[in-house]
Amino acid sequence: MKDKNKIYDLKERTFQLSLNIIYFARKIPFNSIDNIIIKQLVRSITSIGANYEEADEAYPKPDFFYKIGIAKKEAKESKYWLSLIKASFKLENKDIELCNNFIKETIELTKISNSILKNRSS
Repeated sequence: MKDKNKIYDLKERTFQLSLNIIYFARKIPFNSIDNIIIKQLVRSITSIGANYEEADEAYPKPDFFYKIGIAKKEAKESKYWLSLIKASFKLENKDIELCNNFIKETIELTKISNSILKNRSS
């Protein structure tokens, strides 16, 4: 049974994740060093959706799988930046919870990408 609150369309799902990260990044206090980490996070998160978008129009098939592979790498990188923010920033409890949710989503997107890549020969 599908979760009614869960988005299953990858384009929409990655777009919403990017949007949520942008809102999150704008509201957390940071300094000049933290700014570097925030920029890396925003770049990697938004790249996930951009690569899924490109994969959707990719031709031939090797280009499709190449773009999915990049999206997977960006999801893993995003998880790293989120974990670093969670460990090193002084976040309020609600923002720690948000970080945890974002980390779970990047893990799910990595698994989805893995699944797509495993079915390459189909």
